[in-house]
Amino acid sequence: MAQLKTFSLHPSPAIAPSLHATENPLHHQFWKAKPSSFKQLGPRARVGASRLQVIKAVARSDTEAEISETTKAKGLRGKLNKVVLAYSGGLDTSVIVPWLRENYGCDVVCFTADVGQGIKELEGLEQKAKASGASQLVVKDLREEFVRDYIFPCLRAGAVYERKYLLGTSMARPVIAKVRFELTFFALNPKLNVVAPWREWDITGREDAIEYAKKHNIPVPVTKKSIYSRDRNLWHLSHEGDILEDPANEPKKDMYMMSVDPEDAPDQAEYVEIGIESGLPVSVNGKRLSPASLLAELNEIGGRHGIGRIDMVENRLVGMKSRGVYETPGGTILFAAARELEFLTLDRETIQVKDSLALKYAELVYAGRWFDPLRESMDAFMQKITETTTGTVVLKLYKGSVNVTSRKSPFSLYRQDISSFESGQIYDQADAAGFIRLYGLPMRVRAMLEQGM
Repeated sequence: MAQLKTFSLHPSPAIAPSLHATENPLHHQFWKAKPSSFKQLGPRARVGASRLQVIKAVARSDTEAEISETTKAKGLRGKLNKVVLAYSGGLDTSVIVPWLRENYGCDVVCFTADVGQGIKELEGLEQKAKASGASQLVVKDLREEFVRDYIFPCLRAGAVYERKYLLGTSMARPVIAKVRFELTFFALNPKLNVVAPWREWDITGREDAIEYAKKHNIPVPVTKKSIYSRDRNLWHLSHEGDILEDPANEPKKDMYMMSVDPEDAPDQAEYVEIGIESGLPVSVNGKRLSPASLLAELNEIGGRHGIGRIDMVENRLVGMKSRGVYETPGGTILFAAARELEFLTLDRETIQVKDSLALKYAELVYAGRWFDPLRESMDAFMQKITETTTGTVVLKLYKGSVNVTSRKSPFSLYRQDISSFESGQIYDQADAAGFIRLYGLPMRVRAMLEQGM
């Protein structure tokens, strides 16, 4: 589900977003930026010591900031002053940069949100963006915000799209500049002009894109022999394209990147304890961690046991079916833990209502409607209903499987003195006789009617 959007900034004075302005990560970097330059971003927060510690947006010098003769001229489709592109460095965005310059005669500023896609994808990204024709690359570390404000609410809601998809790409959309996608753009600032290249250009497939890149001397990360479309963040890694376009084809073993083949996973099971407070995970094996660090830790643990692989044919918003293969090791562990704890802390009716709302919640997130009042209202319900979902869950990981072995909660609705098969003072087995007669009364009445009684 790797998708992209661009939006344009016209030469008119900067426009402050009318909605969610203080939450918008681009508000201070882009909306108030002077036409000639953008402010340098602050230092990155660290998740792991092994990661690159500092990636900064390099502010252009006065010389670099000068608009070239190419961008002064009107493009084939019109004229825009400046366009900010949500940039990944992949084939699509690499091609979009020269296409925008050619068709709109604009200055292209690339914005990359670090949502945990991996250091390999971020290294050399600035050089790649400028080689494609961009004037500047801005990188911002949004990992903690991504996990805390987008992943965890979906986890708390139990949002799963079409029974399998854990919404990895969908959750990343609103945090990446709040948003790469038009619906979120409109929620933040209805006055923005959105440019959607793939609805305008003549490029019909990835092979066409590769040819376009070669024609414009743009370095691209794929070849016609290796043409998977991937989207990675701290929550998941998706694979599409190539042999996966035929649902009858089994994915190749070497395609996976976040998890080992379950057949090659350790022969010894591993136990992991997840601590949860009010429906949100807070610790792994007794160690409290920040949201991003916690997820990164579980990705490593789950990945080495082959956890979280799914292969599905999903229904896209526009009606077509699409096949995707997803790796979500840490997310799969967290969903299992949260679900098992809810069985202790929520009653039957609450679980049923929560599950029904979770389906709609997932549909809204999948459709790019994160800022929709309906989703926000549902989120308030989820927050309220999981106030007592606090405790610990121990899971057993073994060759791709996740099984619960223990769950504890100070708010557990499970009472051994009531549920025991031994006789107890609170629940008398004889009490069931009258309940069964009353509960079965509608069926008895229907049977009497059918038999003419």
